[in-house]
Order: sequence, then structure tokens, then C-alpha cells
Amino acid sequence: MRIRKLGRTGIEVSAYCLGTMMFGKMGNPDHDDCVRMIHRALDAGINFVDTADVYGYSETEEIVGKALKGRRDEVVLAIKFNGPMGEDPNRSGSSRRWVVQAVEGSLKRLQTDYIDLYQIHHPDPHTDIEETLSALTDLVRAGKVRAIGSCNLPASKIVEAQWVSQQRGLHRLRTEQPTYSILNRGIEREVLPACRRYGLGVLVWSPLAMGLLTGRYRKNAPRPDNARMQWVSRHLTDERKLDAVEQLLTLAEETGRSLTHVATAFATSHPDVTAAIIGPRTMDQLDDLLVGATLTLGDDILDEIDAIVPPGTDISPLDVSCTPPSLTRSDLRRRPFHERAAA
Repeated sequence: MRIRKLGRTGIEVSAYCLGTMMFGKMGNPDHDDCVRMIHRALDAGINFVDTADVYGYSETEEIVGKALKGRRDEVVLAIKFNGPMGEDPNRSGSSRRWVVQAVEGSLKRLQTDYIDLYQIHHPDPHTDIEETLSALTDLVRAGKVRAIGSCNLPASKIVEAQWVSQQRGLHRLRTEQPTYSILNRGIEREVLPACRRYGLGVLVWSPLAMGLLTGRYRKNAPRPDNARMQWVSRHLTDERKLDAVEQLLTLAEETGRSLTHVATAFATSHPDVTAAIIGPRTMDQLDDLLVGATLTLGDDILDEIDAIVPPGTDISPLDVSCTPPSLTRSDLRRRPFHERAAA
């Protein structure tokens, strides 16, 4: 497995990061099988593992903790926080109150005394970024966290966070975790250039576009009706994406490799992407992804991909990625009625 620098942290990580969202009730409920998958990934050269407290509402962190017993020091462990962990409104978000409480819970469940990369899972428009960075800085100084990062931030927020850190003498965000795939290339326009400017490591999630780039979901084919897939079903019925998938399947056939392999190889081909997060649910899926790690896409194939989905474009955005409040609240887009006219 190829090893790359994680931004300017000095930490070195594998080009594949093992995502664990499918470990536990959201995917594979067999804890022992999940532990075996983690060990298989480590034995194959993956040294980067990403999880979150909200995955399985702490169940996934417990699985990862079991798997890393005796192997903790060989793993770069990335954790995400700020998703809701209960009905109490203060058990979520990016406030200092929750940050210091959330990290203790994760450390306990993971059976470790430090986290290599602690990430803000989603933008929090209700909390001043200085408040969050101040709390995270204290965690770094206390030795509980080695580096801090963010997920799903637009370029403007990445720049703002860097500015606040510089002005206030706080530790700065060292990584960004956005969504990126052949079907969702919007980050190429501003997010990746901003990450390059500030030397951020980039972990991209969903390089298979919620499963669309596995080739299992085709135009006019039956859609999965199990509960696990209901939350992403809207992406599996997007006709624009399905049209692109058909073209990409033809392209994959020409390379003699599966669309899954082409999609993951595409994500790791970008010079600003440090690692692609793979999220297998079964051992067979993991083994197949590991086989695909050897694929190198030539310029001719990348040119054909560019022709199907132009650089910097999203065929349609993922609903779970960052959405500015002004897109969901009409009052942030419209002046009061009596102030709208120019004269």
C-alpha cells in the first residue's frame, strides 16, 4: 500500500483509509467479523482508520477499540465528532462543552489514551469557530489529540478557520474530509485549491458515490428496499447519475477492470487527495477493494472520465454534504418585503 504525507502534519498514512461506518448496526452487526476485517486491512498495509462517535451511536467505536488492542501504535486513528449522541441538545455540535465531553467518551470506547486526528464531522453554524478551535487546541496541548481537522467545509470556511487560528494563536485545522467521486467533483473547483494553499491533508469519503459506482445499480433495474439502503435510495434513482454510470461501465469494460476499481483509482489519482476512504461491509468487499489498489489509470482513461463528468462539476450534489443555511432558509435570501425594491 502506497504511503503518503498527511498534509504538513509529518504523519504518514496509506492511500486507502479504512472507513468503519458499515461496522455495527448500520451494516455488519457481527462484531467478530468486523474485527477480522480491520485486521485484514492492517495486514494488507492500510495504517489509516476513520470512524465517528455517531456511527452506531458509539457501537462502531467499541468495535474499532477491540480490533486495535495490541496494534494501536501501528494505526493512525481518525475520529469525528459533533453528530447528535442523544436527545439532549447539548450532546452534539462543536461547543467547548460538548467537545471536551465527546473526546472522553471516544477515548474510553476506543480503549486508547490519544487520538491521532480529531475531526469536526459537520459545519456548525451555531458555534463560533474560535470556540471550537480553542477547545481543540486545549486537547492537543493536553496530549489527548495529535492533530485536528474538519469535514464537509466549503472553501470559505476553510479559509476562515485558518485565519482565526493565525489571529488567535490557536492550533489550525490540518486536514479536510470532503465527498469526492467521479460523479461528485465539485471540490476540484475551490475546496481542493484551498486545501493545497494551506497544506491540508485531504481524506475523501464516498469515492463510490453511495454505491452507484459499484455498477450494482443500473437504469430501469429494481431498487434495494432494505432499511439499510433507504437513506441513500434517492441517490440511486438520480437519472442523471445513472446515465453517467452507464457510460462509465462501458469505459471500465474497456480497461478490463471493474467500475469499483476505476472509481477508487480515480479518487487516489488526484494530487491533492491524500487518501480515499473505503467503507466495506463484508470481507469479500474489502478483498475486492484491496485488489483494486494496484490499478493505475492512464491519462487516456482520465481524459475519457473528464468527458463524461467534466472537472469541477457535481452531476447532482449529495444531500449529506455541506449545505449553506442560505439555501435552506428563504429569509437569508430575501430582504423584508418593504426593502426589496431598488427605489
